[in-house]
Order: sequence, then C-alpha cells, then structure tokens
Amino acid sequence: MTEDVQVALRMTAVSKRFGPVRALREVSVEFASGEVTALMGENGAGKSTLLKVLIGALAPDEGDIELDGEPVRFTDPTSSRAAGVRVVAQEPEIIPHVSVAENIFVGALPSRRRLFRRGELVERAGELIRRHGFAQVLHPETLGSRLTPAQRQLVEILRALTDEPRVLAFDEPTSSLSDNEVDLLFDLIRRLRADGVAVIYVSHRMKEVFALADRVAVLRDGASVGTRPVTELTEGELIRMMVGRDLSSLYHDELPRPTPGDVVLDVRGLSSADVEDVTFQVRAGEIVALAGLVGAGRSELVKALVGAEPVTGGTVEFLGETRRFNSPGDAVRAGIGLAPEERKAEALFLQRSVRDNIAAAIYDQLRRFRVVNRRLEKETVAKYLDRLRVRTPNMEFAVAGLSGGNQQKVVLARWLARNPALLILDEPTRGVDVGAKSEIYAIIHELAASGIAILMVSSELPEVLGLADRVIVMQNGRITGELARKEATEEGILALAMADDLSDLVVGMADGGKQ
Repeated sequence: MTEDVQVALRMTAVSKRFGPVRALREVSVEFASGEVTALMGENGAGKSTLLKVLIGALAPDEGDIELDGEPVRFTDPTSSRAAGVRVVAQEPEIIPHVSVAENIFVGALPSRRRLFRRGELVERAGELIRRHGFAQVLHPETLGSRLTPAQRQLVEILRALTDEPRVLAFDEPTSSLSDNEVDLLFDLIRRLRADGVAVIYVSHRMKEVFALADRVAVLRDGASVGTRPVTELTEGELIRMMVGRDLSSLYHDELPRPTPGDVVLDVRGLSSADVEDVTFQVRAGEIVALAGLVGAGRSELVKALVGAEPVTGGTVEFLGETRRFNSPGDAVRAGIGLAPEERKAEALFLQRSVRDNIAAAIYDQLRRFRVVNRRLEKETVAKYLDRLRVRTPNMEFAVAGLSGGNQQKVVLARWLARNPALLILDEPTRGVDVGAKSEIYAIIHELAASGIAILMVSSELPEVLGLADRVIVMQNGRITGELARKEATEEGILALAMADDLSDLVVGMADGGKQ
C-alpha cells in the first residue's frame, strides 16, 4: 500500500492446518482505514478460515495480527468485538422467538437493577434501523421467526453496527437481498468507508466488487496471490488470479444444445396461496429458467409443484399423467428431484457424511429386506463423486466441512443417483465461487444433454441468459411473459419482471422483451 494509506489491520504469514489439510499457508494481507477491500477466491481458498482467525474463532498455527500497528491475539469473538473487529456472517444466527430489537442487541440488552427495559431496547433498535436506512423493510418488534432471509441478513448487519466497529467484514452479505436492499447496503458501506472504517467485503459477485471496492485481495488454495487496486483489474484478470486458469467460456457456449424432446412437465392454470393461474411446459433435455424480482413467486411456484405448498387450482401433468403431489416425497417417488435455495437448512444433513447425504434419496433402491447393501451404496456414491468432481477428502467426511460449491455438487449428486425425469434447481449457484459455478454450469448442460428436463430458478440474469433455452418471467405470483433464448436480454427480462400494468406488459411482449 502507498504511504498515505493508514493500515487498520495487518495479517502477516498467517497459517492454519486442519489435520493434513493446510487451509491457510503464510497468508499476508492488509486492510486500510477508509477503504473497502474485497477478499476474493474460490470456495475453499481460505477466506472463511481467515475471517475466523481474525475474530478469534480459530487460533492460527503461525503468523501475526496487528490492529492499528499494535500486535493483537484474539482468543474468542468476544475479545475481537471489544477491540472493534466484527464479521457479518453469511448465515445469520437469529433467535426465532424474540424480537428484531432483542436479536440486534443480543448479549447487550439494556437493564437497570437487573430489570430488562424493553421500551428502551425498542427505541434504540428503531433509531439504529432508521439511521442506517432500513426502516421500510424492518420493524424492531417483529419476531425473528417471521423474518424473511433478506430481513435476517439485515438484522445480522445491524447487530455488527451496535458498537461502531473499526474493522468490519461482510461475508456474502447480498446473497438473499433484493436490488433495493443491496442499494441500501451499498450506501451504508460507503458511509462506513467515509467514517474511516476498514471494510472487508467477501463476495462472488463481480459487479458488486467492481462497483464498491477500492482494492481486491485474492487467495488461492490457502495462499495469498496478491492485492491490486480495482481500477487496475478487469473481470478476466481477476478470475485468472482466483482460479489460476482462463474461464472465458463460463457458460460453456461451446457445448451442443440438445433438441428438446417430449413434454415432461405440463402445468395448466396452477394456483396456490402465492401464485395464480400459472401455465407453462418443460420438455426433456430443455433448460427452462424462472426469472423475476425477489418476491415474484418463483420459489413458491416450485414448492406448489412438488407438494410443499397446497395447490388451490389448476392441473399438473407429469410424464403424461395428471398428478397432485401431497408432499415432496410423492414428487421424489414420481421422478422429480429438487435442489432448494437454502441448501444448508433444507437439503443437507450438515453433520453427516458425504456418503450419507448422497445416499439419502436412494435407500429404497439400496435396501433388501430392510438391510442396506453397503458395498452398492459406496460404489454408487463413488460414481457420482467422480462424475461431478466433488472435492472431498473422502466420502466419510462431514458435508459441513466442504466448500459451498462442493456442498451444492453433493445435493446434485443425490438427485442424479435417483435418475429423475425432472430436476428443479432453485438458485443453483447461490454463494458459489466463479470456478465452481463454471463446473456446475457444465453439469447442468450435461444433465440436459442426457435427456433430463431442467427447471431453474435464478436471480442472476447473466446466469439465466447463459444457461436457459427459454425464460419464463414472473411478477406477483403470475407469469408476465416468456422469451426464447435468441430474444432474451437483461433489459427484456427486467421489463417483464417490472411491468406495473397491462399496457407495460403488452409493450414488453410486443417488443419481444427488448425495450
């Protein structure tokens, strides 16, 4: 760094080993006051481990940490918090049966003579929410159990701001936020930067990094690659620093696209509590994307399709038969696989092994007289670990210890082992780095080429445009338009996603969505 920049935090030659695995290898990196430094790298590069070492959740095996030029060694997150160092976690820890105000000030609730002062707490939380611009989306007395994923993330952010940190790290903070909430967060980060806070920003979203960061520090395989001013980098150069190879064809446009086959899923006039009169088809070997803004009803539609939400009207025809699934189990037995958006909460058994997670959907095929054929189980799991190139020490390794990209591959492997006719992917690359994204995109193409019908929900428009054969756009629980691959553009999808009235909708459809 230049001499006129004040270094708030310096980590020098930091190393951390977990058994035979070297998670960090002599990492040296600096974070300056009044700057936003993006911390980049593939899943498994060491970013999360470095942040845990920073706040004292993990003790480094070697290396030094300096805060404002003074050596520090945090023994736990409480000591780092007292020194003004905070991390906003990617997975918020929200207490469900207490209010937003109590969640924000957990561990520091106002009291007098040991009596809890609720009125003071709500007032302080409300002032904090208003000061940081979240009053339209968050109320201090809402119960934690009623919060959306986006609201839970905002509570986690506000919790970190209660004691005015000197160094503040954000770990994938926008993964569940709407565009409006992202704008509010960016405004907040810019104010923190102006106030002299050293901001560490971890994200896989290139546009965010180039819009927000002053510098980019890159890790690869647990080691420092370098730190560069963002103005001196292109996306291609940054990707090469992260993965050590060129990903010029991220979406694998060079792969042949199969001609769609017979109709696998035929939805007609489907309605539920959250969607209304939805009609569309998905054919064998076809990738169909559901696009729209947060709250458009895409995930709710998927849940209604597989029986996770009650259907109030319409029909679903699957493989030529009219079906009404009463539960996701019914859908799985019929030949549908589902990779949900919240993979840690809804798809994975985090403390169980990779083997257990992949085999979970096929035990009925592995059993005979209630006894599981362990040899066949291991052969099947090994086959899909190899096919999807899952990076794991072994199949008995706990899935919680895998990177986000490899966790997602485990979810995909589970359903491929069952050989579904239809695979539903809800935000398939959420929280996944660019290298793993490229691998997952190749897997999706491979599955479509094998004849599996793919229905995909994604909030990333480049992903939708790069993968989909057709794009179905939703708004407020209804379909507002459909675009073929050749006519789909970001502008066209957004026009249909934001059509406020019938005249806007008609114009958008008449122009092929290219307005």
